[in-house]
Amino acid sequence: MSETDIFSPSSSILWLTPEGYRALQQELEHLTLVKRPEIADRIRESLQHGEFSEDNSELDEVKFEQAMVETRISELKSIFGNAQVLNVEKVSTERVGTGCFVKVKDMSFDDEFEVRIVSSIEADPDKDLISNESPMGTALYGHAAGEIAEFVAPEGAKKYQIIEIRK
Repeated sequence: MSETDIFSPSSSILWLTPEGYRALQQELEHLTLVKRPEIADRIRESLQHGEFSEDNSELDEVKFEQAMVETRISELKSIFGNAQVLNVEKVSTERVGTGCFVKVKDMSFDDEFEVRIVSSIEADPDKDLISNESPMGTALYGHAAGEIAEFVAPEGAKKYQIIEIRK
């Protein structure tokens, strides 16, 4: 299997950047070591003090929060079961792929900016982390520096020239 296949968006493996992997690990640790015990304590204390009755909405809220935390813990464990950490040294700069930074020029506004192509789990447009499954990520994927990628975003048609690809 070539490096291109390894880092392709259609790969069955969920590729995470080292930073994304650490962030998800920290979230799992926080949920299991901090949030889960806090919620259990809140339920236990309230039941001991008789503060909850069967129709008490506060108990429902705590139980809902508990369900949300347990769901997220399960999601994170599932992610780690399918995830591999990208070896940044093996990320190609020949063509756009998962893990690389891509400097692009918006052809409509003559504006340059840089994004990093990541898995959908790590995507955060506010931090310029673009999913390899998003319209922009899909359009950029596989292109080389100098090439133009076109796609339709929620705000309309976009046309970006790839200026630089780096690790």
